[in-house]
Amino acid sequence: MLNKLLNKSTLAFNIWAAVAAFITYFSMYAFRKPFTAATFQGLDIWDIDYKIILIIAQVLGYMLSKFTGVKLIAELKPGKRMAFLLLLIAIAEGALLLFGLTPYPYNFIWLFINGLPLGMVWGIVFSYLEGRKFTELLGAALSASFIVSSGAVKSTGRWLILDFNVTDFWMPFYTGLIYLPFLLLGAWMLAKIPAPTAEDIALRSARKPMLKKDRKAFFKKYGPGLILLIVTYMAMTAYRDFRDNFAVEIWQGLGFTGTPEVLTLSELPIAISTLIIVSLLVVVKNNRRALQINYLAIIIGGLITAGSTLMLQLELISPMSWMVSIGFGLYLGYIMYNTMLFDRLIAYLNEHANVGFLIYLADSFGYLGSVGLLLYKNFGAPSINWLPFSIYLSYGFAIASVIPVIFCWFYFNKQKV
Repeated sequence: MLNKLLNKSTLAFNIWAAVAAFITYFSMYAFRKPFTAATFQGLDIWDIDYKIILIIAQVLGYMLSKFTGVKLIAELKPGKRMAFLLLLIAIAEGALLLFGLTPYPYNFIWLFINGLPLGMVWGIVFSYLEGRKFTELLGAALSASFIVSSGAVKSTGRWLILDFNVTDFWMPFYTGLIYLPFLLLGAWMLAKIPAPTAEDIALRSARKPMLKKDRKAFFKKYGPGLILLIVTYMAMTAYRDFRDNFAVEIWQGLGFTGTPEVLTLSELPIAISTLIIVSLLVVVKNNRRALQINYLAIIIGGLITAGSTLMLQLELISPMSWMVSIGFGLYLGYIMYNTMLFDRLIAYLNEHANVGFLIYLADSFGYLGSVGLLLYKNFGAPSINWLPFSIYLSYGFAIASVIPVIFCWFYFNKQKV
């Protein structure tokens, strides 16, 4: 009955797929980001702040997962997706359990193990959504999940610490347990999503597993443009990770303490506004035009981030308005990139490829940039507090994301459809 409804009703399919993707990825963040709600105050290893050690450990695992995912996700067959997803989550939660059981300072290794499986979850979830007539709409729901979930998970973590006196080391495991039933629900819903229709394939091209020879040929053909996109994504990922991982410290620098709800409330307008904007791309049938809109969104987002930061320094806007503005500027381009840009690029180039390969190629280098930024903060700018560093980083993000994507626009504009 359910399969028949999803195959025959476009509305039912879109609602079901959007909710499934949202719930699954929203819940995944409960296994990835809760530890960032803790401050681990006064702890360090090798003269490095312990929280930075934990973030680097997880990001290194996440980054390695992305490099591995270039092959695994690109070649993953549909019939094996769900079992692989559940295995990844089980490993991630098991690592959080061992993080709580293992004494400081030796438990940081479990954050590395935690990051290894989680880096491949996005590719599995998006593989159910890509190459469809309404991929923008479905991708918008997926994107909204990782904007809201990061704040919600950190709010949950702070709630456990402040109201239940859960320690910084055990809070991540209990947060994962709270969200586990929701993840299982979302995974079950994903498994019920039918394959792309003939109309989907005609509009967006077929999405097939890519073997090593296919990946090499694609990169050889479009290498310069892909490198420019990767540079842009490195800037986006480093900035997003810093804002996300040190949100508690940034808010404290802005004068907000003892208010865990601000971590969620500040992200809601960002999620809603970007969801609406991205969803509107569904009406753009021309893939070339849609691709250009993606580039434009990244450029506008960078300008908004730089402009709002300048206004904060001139005391023209409030700290809350600044955090919402830089989040909107970041995610306006970041969401387009994660869920739309490569899907439209494949359709525009009319190549038999899949988004998993391209986004994991970009992601692997993106998280390499994130690690580099953390190391620079600790060793190159240790005396700069979190808030001033965030202000400088906002300007750097605007420059490093906007300029490469302008050149990329011209490059792919010359490619033959």
